Amino acid sequence: MEVVIHFEYLKGRQNEIIVKELSVAARNVTDSFRFKSPYNMATHGSDENGLNWDDGYITTTNCSRS
Repeated sequence: MEVVIHFEYLKGRQNEIIVKELSVAARNVTDSFRFKSPYNMATHGSDENGLNWDDGYITTTNCSRS
């Protein structure tokens, strides 16, 4: 089975990549997850992907690293 994973990001305080949206698509499944900002920072967004620093509903503490 093929799976497509796509993510959109914004740059953080130290120019690091902050994933704001993660999308997964497979044969019968399509889902998208929007993450809250990991720390307070002046609101900013992206003209390229339309995301805003304040967008999101999932905290990064709910994610695990591998």
